Amino acid sequence: MNKGIFYTLKGYKKENLGPDIFSGFLVALVCIPISMGYAEVAGLPAVYGLYGSILPLVIFALLSTSRQFIFSVDAAPAAITGAAVLAAGYTAGSADAMAFVPVVTLFCGLWLLLFYFIKAGRIVDYISTPVMGGFITGISTEIILMQIPKLFGSGSGSGELIELVRCICEAVVKISWPSLILGAASLAAILIIKKIAPKFPGTVAVMIAGVILTYFLGLGDYGVRTLSPVEPGLGPLLIPDLRGVDLVSTAGRALPASIVIIAETLLSENQFAFKNGYKLDDNREILAFSIANIVSAFTGCCPVNGSISRTSMNEQYGGKTQVVSLTAAGVLLVIVLFFTGFIGYLPVPVLAAIVISALMNVVEFDLAAKLYKVSRPDFRIFAGAFLGVLLLGSIYGVVIGIALSFAAVIIKGSNPQRGLEGVLPEKEGFFLLSQNLLARPIEHVVIYKFSENLFFANIKVFQNDVEEAVKEDTEVVIIDASAVNSIDVTAAERLEALAESMEKRGIKFYIAGHSAEVNTQLRSLGMIWMLEKGMARRQVKTALEDAGITPPYKVANPDKTAAVLMKSLPDQFEESVSEFLWAFGDSSAEEFQKRVAEIITDIHNSDDLENVINGHGEKFRKAFRSLSKSGEDQMLRELEKRTEEISRHIGEEDRRKVALLIGERRKMLEHKLEEGDPERYRQFVENRERFEKMLHEKTEHGTLHMTLMTEGMRHLAEKLRAAQDHTGEDPEKEPLEGNAEGSGADDGSADGDGTRQ
Repeated sequence: MNKGIFYTLKGYKKENLGPDIFSGFLVALVCIPISMGYAEVAGLPAVYGLYGSILPLVIFALLSTSRQFIFSVDAAPAAITGAAVLAAGYTAGSADAMAFVPVVTLFCGLWLLLFYFIKAGRIVDYISTPVMGGFITGISTEIILMQIPKLFGSGSGSGELIELVRCICEAVVKISWPSLILGAASLAAILIIKKIAPKFPGTVAVMIAGVILTYFLGLGDYGVRTLSPVEPGLGPLLIPDLRGVDLVSTAGRALPASIVIIAETLLSENQFAFKNGYKLDDNREILAFSIANIVSAFTGCCPVNGSISRTSMNEQYGGKTQVVSLTAAGVLLVIVLFFTGFIGYLPVPVLAAIVISALMNVVEFDLAAKLYKVSRPDFRIFAGAFLGVLLLGSIYGVVIGIALSFAAVIIKGSNPQRGLEGVLPEKEGFFLLSQNLLARPIEHVVIYKFSENLFFANIKVFQNDVEEAVKEDTEVVIIDASAVNSIDVTAAERLEALAESMEKRGIKFYIAGHSAEVNTQLRSLGMIWMLEKGMARRQVKTALEDAGITPPYKVANPDKTAAVLMKSLPDQFEESVSEFLWAFGDSSAEEFQKRVAEIITDIHNSDDLENVINGHGEKFRKAFRSLSKSGEDQMLRELEKRTEEISRHIGEEDRRKVALLIGERRKMLEHKLEEGDPERYRQFVENRERFEKMLHEKTEHGTLHMTLMTEGMRHLAEKLRAAQDHTGEDPEKEPLEGNAEGSGADDGSADGDGTRQ
């Protein structure tokens, strides 16, 4: 797609000029210390961070379709380049390193150009958030550990974790107290400023303060190291020297940097674009990355990358277009041409503190904590990428992370959600027995749902599940394959063997609900005989009909409680509570109590108690949104129990008024409940204990406060018994109603034949 140049400046609005220039000026100031720090990480003199932050900014503004992103010297590519310098046997800052780094940058740009031509923007789809988070956190932690010796007055650390720890220990032994005090104070000042005044450029203020202290106090006389002085003027443009380097090895070391640039920048660019309502051309972005890096190579700098922290600052200060990048490049150009004298007065511990503070915003240990809670496999991927970087180096960290990510896909696909299905009385469809308390299997029938495509890694699980489910009295096996869209050769062979085995045992075998593509694959794999024998059906229901099983279905292991309760539940009663349990699972009790607490807070803060109690308050409406009338009754009872808590913040008169209003609303609810069939409510109450037992077995530790059978129902039961004692009926003797047609679900959605999960 041809977007032309300066795409984001088309139709430029004059009202954006002021915020863009202001934001660009601040971005330039922040770029000064951070870019210089990352240049040192890459093995270059600090001033090359400024050289590499001018032309790449302009090139990116020229070609990018992102309105806000800032492209400059950044952490991850710098660290990868620094590792490559050490692996090649060069000393950071040496002439050999200064000649080697531009070659790495050039190859990085060429890799990106190749990715542009093959339209490899989708490569980011194969790099998961845990991989990227673990890698970036590992890189950032590694750079922080490299900077710590500088705080103690020594040089930068190098190597992986063990070597870095040794460098830190050696720095501690040779500690320079003035350096440590200055560095620690600088870091503390940046963090405090960020806390109390987030919009104030604290890093710039600390850098200026360090320069002033050196100029007036002569910190060098106290053992505090400063950066080497730099003459004003642009560094000379150069052609990277390909002689004297192993081109294959160097190209290989540049590849991870190019992948990280694509992954980190494209992912972040798309997040900012989505948040601010504009679209990107991903492939055009890769071209911008490529040309910017090739230009950076000709300035002698390290690979450049999109900066999340500086882009966030740009957004914070109202920058709208790439005029921000052009302004920042102009400011940096003026500084390089006329004001580089300050560099010789910048204390190394201050620069180290600035880099550490910037990286503290990049590490994603909060993501690791979240993954540990919600997905242990993803946490292990994060940890693998993180430890891979720290222990083995950045290149191996990328490889380990991606390998773990693909392994996780295979493992997840090999152990999908699956289970046996049955039916519910007076409901249509088929339901997982494990997720529906009242569902029962159809007699002599196995219905097995498999929620994944069939392939070599999961077919054994599939086969074992089916064989274990088949009993001596099984006559029909139906595979609910509504989630299956493809089948590979290995899985097809096992499926064929399973079908043949069932046929030999006199068991009717069907695969139902799958996509038409699966039938095409079965035909192409030579399994057309299964189709000819009618083993493939569009719906589970039609498979049952072909086997001679029609509604009302006769269920195995009938439970009178299921039939009676399904018959006796008031409209929306069972479904609304099941919806609540389905949504909140094991945290249902906590969620219920949280909603009660919200109502109490609303009562404390409201001047219109009647309006709140009658459900017109926002928190009250939210609390009752997914509860039935009986659930509301239970919540009102919970409020009655907590009147002491309510009364702490309101007067005695209001407390009595709250109690009265709650009582009146409960009576109104009871009246509505009594409008239903009294006989059904009598049966409902009689079976309360058995249903509660099942519910508690389903809820972890049986701690759910919001039980279906409320104390209010006990009071209602007494009234119903008084009205119905002449019947003398025993619900336990009532005929089983479990043979109702089909079933329904409270926790899934129906497919074409009413099948639900």
